[in-house]
Formats: sequence, C-alpha cells, structure tokens
Amino acid sequence: MDRKENLYEKNLTRLKKIAEKKGYVFNSNEDWVKQVIRLMTNNFEEYGKYFCPCKQHHPVDPEVDVVCPCPTLDKEVAEEGFCHCRLFYRKGFEKKQMDILKTITCPG
Repeated sequence: MDRKENLYEKNLTRLKKIAEKKGYVFNSNEDWVKQVIRLMTNNFEEYGKYFCPCKQHHPVDPEVDVVCPCPTLDKEVAEEGFCHCRLFYRKGFEKKQMDILKTITCPG
C-alpha cells in the first residue's frame, strides 16, 4: 500500500469511528463517500489537518477553514438529516430521502 492509500485508509477508519460514536451512517453512495474522503485526505497530506472539503476556501485558508468533523456537524444532522458534505447521515434518513426521490419523475 502506498503512502497516499495508507493516509486514505487511516482517515476512513477515523471517520467510521466518528460515525459509530455519534450514531450516524455514511451516505450510501460509495463513490461520493470516497470522493469526499479522498479530498479531505489530500488536505491532510498538504496541510496536516482534515479540512472539510465542502466548506473550505479555495485555496485552503488554515486560519478560517474548519476541520472534519465540523463544529456544526450534530446541528446539521439533527436539522437536515445529513451534514453539509452529505457524508454523515442520521440513521434511516437517507433511505427515507431516496424513497421520496424515487417517486419524482422528470416532466416531459
């Protein structure tokens, strides 16, 4: 396993522990989860911190940008059912959301 993949796996393990501790689950879209975690891991590799890739400035501003888990994580999940990055979900919420989306059809 190369260094980058090793960093990715460490971050994945870290995020799984956070989800488990808080009673959250990951988004069921595995490609999305991989993309968010990879971007966060890239931030760690470059800046030494897991800056949230969905809330960061471009370029990253280490003085202002937030580290995952964000300070607003619990509030976002409680109010919306998921975090801003759509990485962490309240258990059962994503299935409910996907069931609703299945009923929506494209006009025309």
